[in-house]
Amino acid sequence: MTVEEFEEFYAAAVGRLTGQLYVMLGDLHEAQDVVQEAFVRGWSRRRQLDRQGNPEAWIRVVAWRLAVSRWRGRRRADDAWRRHGGPRQTAGPEPGTVLLVSALRELTPQQRRAVTLHYVCDLTVAQIAAETGMADSTVKTHLVRGRAALAHLLPDPHAEEPPGAGAL
Repeated sequence: MTVEEFEEFYAAAVGRLTGQLYVMLGDLHEAQDVVQEAFVRGWSRRRQLDRQGNPEAWIRVVAWRLAVSRWRGRRRADDAWRRHGGPRQTAGPEPGTVLLVSALRELTPQQRRAVTLHYVCDLTVAQIAAETGMADSTVKTHLVRGRAALAHLLPDPHAEEPPGAGAL
């Protein structure tokens, strides 16, 4: 992949990948950071990315792994703070957090990742299995369980509002 091709790839994919990671992670700033870092790592490997045939999947996997690594680091830091008695201040949820992302946070990480890859990234079960290293049947299980959980967490958009529900 030439410099120009990589720049075109970046321009075409950065928004889509950031959106995908945002849904998976539930944190827009974190998604932006890990996607940018993944592109930085991809820059030095741009010749190999072209031969691999799916550079977007490579960037998505690297961004996911960076996010997991950061989670582990934060967990270790939180544990250290607790052991040494120092309180750790954490920011509250952002006001613009959408209902869907809140509901997705209630899923297990595997379910959230499978649902996002399937419905946001439009990947097939086989593609998700290849990208995540899970068996096809495991991916299907995570999708079924994730959809069932979301059905209970999200309001039905087709349900009619009961009479008088909007009036006070």
